[in-house]
Amino acid sequence: MSKILVIDDEKAIRNTLKDVLEYEKHEVDLAEDGLSGLELFSNNTYDIVLCDIKMQKMDGIEVLQKITEISTVIPVIMISGHGNIDTAVDAIKKGAFDFLEKPLDLNRLLITIRNAKDKSILITQTQVLKNKVSKMYEIVGESEAILKVKEMIDRVAPTEARVLITGANGTGKELVAHQIHEKSSRAKAPFVEVNCAAIPSELIESELFGHEKGSFTSAIKQRIGKFEQANGGTLFLDEIGDMSLSAQAKVLRALQENRITRVGSDKDIQVNVRVITATNKNIKKEIESNNFREDLYHRLSVILIHVPTLNEREEDIPLLAEHFNSLICKEYGMSRKTFRKDAIKELQKIRWTGNIREFRNVLERLIILCKDEITGADVLAYARPVSGGNI
Repeated sequence: MSKILVIDDEKAIRNTLKDVLEYEKHEVDLAEDGLSGLELFSNNTYDIVLCDIKMQKMDGIEVLQKITEISTVIPVIMISGHGNIDTAVDAIKKGAFDFLEKPLDLNRLLITIRNAKDKSILITQTQVLKNKVSKMYEIVGESEAILKVKEMIDRVAPTEARVLITGANGTGKELVAHQIHEKSSRAKAPFVEVNCAAIPSELIESELFGHEKGSFTSAIKQRIGKFEQANGGTLFLDEIGDMSLSAQAKVLRALQENRITRVGSDKDIQVNVRVITATNKNIKKEIESNNFREDLYHRLSVILIHVPTLNEREEDIPLLAEHFNSLICKEYGMSRKTFRKDAIKELQKIRWTGNIREFRNVLERLIILCKDEITGADVLAYARPVSGGNI
């Protein structure tokens, strides 16, 4: 069942639509003109709007524009007895879900309403999932070190500048990459991630640029590479310091010319990709050792962002503890635990060699094994189980 607003200046049509829709178990409100329809829309929550085009006081297209300014999620179905192709196209361009001509085909009307409701549900579900993903990649902390990182993200994200993110393992370099993408003009386009360290050197070129069928022994079909998959969006190359020199040369060409060539092909493919990279290595030392191309480094490092270790921002540990407490307890369907002050102090004493990744694992262990209140003694007992229970 949906709650539907019908805006039409013909009383007979309003009443007919009300009878039909209520018979189909929908809840219906009626408005005799655009102004009263907008007032109802502003003061109530609707799933779908049916709106006539030719009305006094306010034209239906103007009503459509006002509604879409308030909400882009609620589908608006335009209806008119004076319709033509130009009117329909104009309505769709301005945000209408569909356009129906009078006299209305009631079967088509009901199908259109069902499709509009399905689309609205999908949009809502997508937004919920997007919010969950954004929560996953939230950067938690108020220390001076992490505030500098956040400030840099805010300044860099709206630009097209390439970013090289440095920092030790587990510091959250991928969070920075996600935040840059989410705050950029490419946020609605794909974010494609490649872990260069996890892919064998002989396969990295195929992974990045794709390949044609038969280009090598196991190439049984054509494959689209990550550059093409990220077209219009962001490509995040994690652990760029582990990329082979031959792949580095091709990445350099892709950055210089904005085009790539699949393995086994001689055809160039234009790509529009913002490249963000990350590494835990000292790239300048890798250049000195001839393991990394200096010209590629200069292409990638237009902006440098260094992510601090957890030990460099231990004042963020209380916030991080509460953040993971909420996430982990929700994940396991448990009530939130309470961290006593002595527990937080013990957590701050630990040298976190694995940084945020290690910290989350320890928090998960404490939440699973401890009672409702986590104490300093619990941290001493469970934070370092491999060392006999002591830190």
